[in-house]
Amino acid sequence: MSHMPEIAPHISAMPGSGVRHILELALRRPDTIILAVGEPGEVVEPRVRDEAAAAWREGDTRYTPNGGILPLREAIVAKLARENAMDVDIEQVWVTVGATQALHMAMALTLGRGDEVLVPDPGYTTFTMSAHLLQAVPVGYPLRPERGFQPDLAELGDLITERTRAIIVNTPSNPLGSTFDRETLVALMDLARRHDLWVISDEVYERFTWGEPHVSPATLDDSGRVLSVFSTSKTYAMTGARVGWLVTPPGWRPTMLRVQEALVSCVDAPAQRAALAAISGPQDSVMRAGAHYRDNLAAAMTQLDAQGIRYLTPTGAFYLWIDVSHASAGDVARWCERLLDEAGVAVAPGTAFGASGEGWIRVCVASDRASLLEGLRRLPSPA
Repeated sequence: MSHMPEIAPHISAMPGSGVRHILELALRRPDTIILAVGEPGEVVEPRVRDEAAAAWREGDTRYTPNGGILPLREAIVAKLARENAMDVDIEQVWVTVGATQALHMAMALTLGRGDEVLVPDPGYTTFTMSAHLLQAVPVGYPLRPERGFQPDLAELGDLITERTRAIIVNTPSNPLGSTFDRETLVALMDLARRHDLWVISDEVYERFTWGEPHVSPATLDDSGRVLSVFSTSKTYAMTGARVGWLVTPPGWRPTMLRVQEALVSCVDAPAQRAALAAISGPQDSVMRAGAHYRDNLAAAMTQLDAQGIRYLTPTGAFYLWIDVSHASAGDVARWCERLLDEAGVAVAPGTAFGASGEGWIRVCVASDRASLLEGLRRLPSPA
C-alpha cells in the first residue's frame, strides 16, 4: 500500500490557536456564554451593507488592481493623514484580506528562513503562527504585570541576535488591552534604528483607546523601517468582510505588485466598496461602538472589584486581562476547559498568547452587557 507524502515539517511544528480551540468546544455546548473571541457586538451600518449589496447587484465582481480600487486607497490615504498624522503616497497603501494578510505579508517581506522576529509575549497568536509558517523564529519579548505590561527596553536589547530582523509592536494590545505611550514607542524606534530592525506595527484597535490618544510608530520613523497594519474589522465591526491594509515604506510598488499577485491577486470588489463606504462616510458608528465598549469595561471592572478578582486596567481595545492564578493551579489552558464544562463560560486562556500568559485569561467585553456580567459572576473569587 502506498503512503501519502508527508506535509512540510515546519507546518507540523506550527502551533494552533488556543482561542479557536476553546471556541470550537464552546460552540458544541448549548447556552454557553462566549467571551473568548474578539468579535465586536455591533452590527455593520446599513449604508455600508447596502454598498456591498449594490456591488453584487451591479455585477461589480471582477478583478481589481492588486493594491485595491483607487477610491478606497485614496480614502485610506486621507484617513491616515486625518487620524494618524501619517503622510503617505497612494502606492504605499495595499488593500489586504484583513489585517491577517497584511501581517503575514509584512513578515514575508522582511523575514527569511531562520530569521528571528521579536513578538510581544503575551501577544496575538497569529504573530507566532505566521512566523512558523514562514520558517522564521518567533522570539517572545516579555510584557510583565510588575511593569504594567510595558516592555523592558534593556531586556529587549538582550534578546537581539545577529539573526533578528524585525520587531512586532501591537498597541492597543490584543490580548492585554494595554497601550504603549509615545515615550515607549520613541524608545522602541531608537532600538530598531540602532540594531537596524524592521518594525511591524499592528494598529487594528487604533480607534479604541481609553485615555492617551493612539500614536502610530510610522510618525516616529525617519528611515523607512516601519510597516503599518490596519483593518476595518474592529473599527467598523466588519470582521467577516475581511478588509485591511498594509502601509509600506515609499518606493515598494514593484515588489508589492509581485507579492500581492502571488498571495491573493486582490481583495474582493464588493468588500472593498463596503470598506470605502465605512471609511469615507460619517463615523458615528465608531463613536457609538467606543462608548459601548468603554461602558462595558467600566461595568465589568466594577463587577470584578466586587468579587475581589485582579485585572489589568485597560487603556485600549475591548479586552480585560484577568488574573485567575488563585484558581488555575499553574495550567490555565486546562482550567479554561473546566470552566467551560462546569460553569458554561468560554474565556481565552492567557497561554494562548504566550508562555507569560500563564495564570491569566482574556475576556472580550464587546458583547451584550448582561451576558458579559453573568459570565464574570461565574469566575471564582480568591479565597
